Amino acid sequence: MDRITLSSMRYECLVGATEEERLFPQMLEVDMVVETDLAAATASDALVDTVDYAPLVELTARTVEHGSFTLLEGLAGALARDALGVSPKIAAVTVRVRKLAVPMDVSMDHAEVEIHRERTAG
Repeated sequence: MDRITLSSMRYECLVGATEEERLFPQMLEVDMVVETDLAAATASDALVDTVDYAPLVELTARTVEHGSFTLLEGLAGALARDALGVSPKIAAVTVRVRKLAVPMDVSMDHAEVEIHRERTAG
């Protein structure tokens, strides 16, 4: 299966398990990897034969910036579920969400959740 990767999209979001975390939006980074068959697009070089990623970027921005989540898992799951609805050409999607500033007393680049979902028959 071929892939389209949207990498390191950055947004602010209300996310966190504690009241303190949810007082202010936090910077998150999102990757989305869409699995699809790109054979027709490679032959035609036409947008109609691929998955247009503009709606995926818009969906991500809307969900992250206007959503409110307790867990990164909830956000990643919502993004994966909704991405599958963007186009019937999407066979599967992997979403990675990174919290860039972890409120813990430890040196850490980020905390990350990865969710993979496949289109179900029917």
